Amino acid sequence: MTPSSLAINGGTPVRTKPWHESNAIGVEEQKAAERVLKSRYLSLFHGTHRPRPPFSFFGGPEVQNLERQAREQLGVSHVVSVNSATSGLFSAIGALGIGFGDEVIVSPYTMSACAMAPLVYGAIPIFADVERATGCLDPASIREKITERTKTILVVHQFGIPADMDVICAIAREHKLSIVEDCAQAWGATYKGKTVGTMGDIGVYSFNVHKTIDCGEGGLCITNNDELALRLQLIRNHGESVMGDAGYENGTNIVGFNYRLTEVQAAIAVEQLKKLESLNAERLALVETLSDGLRKHHCLITPDPPAERRATYYVYPLRYLAEHCGGTPRSEFARMLLAEGISFVEGYTKPLYLLPLFQKRLAYKHGYPWNATENKASKPNYQQGSCINAEKLHREEMLLNLYICPPQTEEDMHDIVKAVDKIIAACS
Repeated sequence: MTPSSLAINGGTPVRTKPWHESNAIGVEEQKAAERVLKSRYLSLFHGTHRPRPPFSFFGGPEVQNLERQAREQLGVSHVVSVNSATSGLFSAIGALGIGFGDEVIVSPYTMSACAMAPLVYGAIPIFADVERATGCLDPASIREKITERTKTILVVHQFGIPADMDVICAIAREHKLSIVEDCAQAWGATYKGKTVGTMGDIGVYSFNVHKTIDCGEGGLCITNNDELALRLQLIRNHGESVMGDAGYENGTNIVGFNYRLTEVQAAIAVEQLKKLESLNAERLALVETLSDGLRKHHCLITPDPPAERRATYYVYPLRYLAEHCGGTPRSEFARMLLAEGISFVEGYTKPLYLLPLFQKRLAYKHGYPWNATENKASKPNYQQGSCINAEKLHREEMLLNLYICPPQTEEDMHDIVKAVDKIIAACS
């Protein structure tokens, strides 16, 4: 294979067919939505401690059915639905009583809501580095970042790959820290047979349109702790107005939010939950085909987490090592792939501490919460170079493929492999 054969140089591309977004919405979801529309009640929440329908503090029949179905499927005592996983993360940090004077260890290499959740309550996000092999928090870096102010570790099961939960849980026990598990990208993933989200104090899932299963927007918080479940419910639904009638006295962080899920979303989400196992099986088959085809190349590191970490792959994270591909920069490699009809995203996300909000340390007026008296002793490091693995993944190595999902087929995965083979041969 010569450089002149590459599509970027005028050669014939491997693929001209379009790629397709994941969309598991079908007749079942349509019927569920129609059922709700016929009822004429699109939401049945009430911002008082009214326990009985039709209007209730706990939501309507569709919301309560979703929570019941999720409890059984995930094997937990409590499920509290919310209108997004972002709201779920905010609720989780609030339910744990985190606030001014506290620090929360978070990942720099994930969606921004994880770092925003502590800030909502005046706590300081402390960024620990990630494992280059998985993108998940590195337990060794977590341990380095713990201070006497640390209260919680917010673990992200990045790309659908479980974090190293045995070690992280041991660190949390040693330092008496709580754990929030962000499972937004990890529906169905397990660690040593345990479902992600069930090993910490609170797990958070997403029904966002980009996730494996979706109802447009939406999420779930799961816990086995009775009081945390009540606090999650209060934060979700105007708890400041409900505490008195509910007979609950700890008002810390129980203020003014409306994170309620609608009846239509809940009805659709139930149908999506039914499809989770089959959709994950299809994803895993496509990932296996792709990895089998790419593993032979020294310049590529396919996602192969340890066997005890059963991943479900929200996206396909591929690491590219330019030094083993004739020094071809990642950006040029990605451009050559795109010319062949294959799209990879470079880098995923800039490390969160490099965002203007953290560089300026300005979330609220007067530089709060960093300038708050209670937080003056915190010394967060938001400088470039503070999380070298996250920065290397972002700037040099990470390539993400978004199309390892139905309706793509194994033939589509073979197209990716053919294009990569063609480019690497030409660059060697």
